Amino acid sequence: MSEVLAVAVITVLAVIAPGADFAMVVRGSYLYGRRTGLLGAAGVAAGVLVHVTYTMLGVGLLIASSAFLFTVVKLTGAAYLVYIGVRTFRTRAEVTVDLEHRTGLTPFAALRTGFLTNVLNPKTTLFVVSTFAQVVGPGTPLLQQAGYGLFMSLAHLLWFGVVALFFSHDRMRGLMLRGQRFLNKVIGTALAGLGVSLALAPTH
Repeated sequence: MSEVLAVAVITVLAVIAPGADFAMVVRGSYLYGRRTGLLGAAGVAAGVLVHVTYTMLGVGLLIASSAFLFTVVKLTGAAYLVYIGVRTFRTRAEVTVDLEHRTGLTPFAALRTGFLTNVLNPKTTLFVVSTFAQVVGPGTPLLQQAGYGLFMSLAHLLWFGVVALFFSHDRMRGLMLRGQRFLNKVIGTALAGLGVSLALAPTH
């Protein structure tokens, strides 16, 4: 398998695997609408670029090789996921089913939520670092490596953009808003559970 194909396959599989990014984009889309969902997706894509940047600078390899640094990153990300999970779980039905009067997060808040969810996720750290360390050859030109990074970010933007469009559709959104109390508890439990599982996972 060529280097380009390997990066593409690994990226696609990593992107579509459900996780914290998926849960946050889904929640933002059905609660606050299409704009919030798409901005959350853009925030996720921006977070990926941060992982790519520090990996190309060599910091990612340092984090991956240092148990202490990786533990700090892991626990910080886990704490954030548990925090937003508990907040989501405790949130009451906050948006009416009347889609003619939509409310939403501010654009900055929507971007920030997607960005922080991704940039503090140690799974994304491992995905980017391991891809560059194990698949991308040491002789690969920096411009080509940057291209891989942009592809990873774009893949996240496209996938989560589709997720946002699907879950913000009026019919789908109406159905989910009617059950938002239950969905808040499900999504909150999933996010907190992801955080706890990350915190308890053995450090490499």
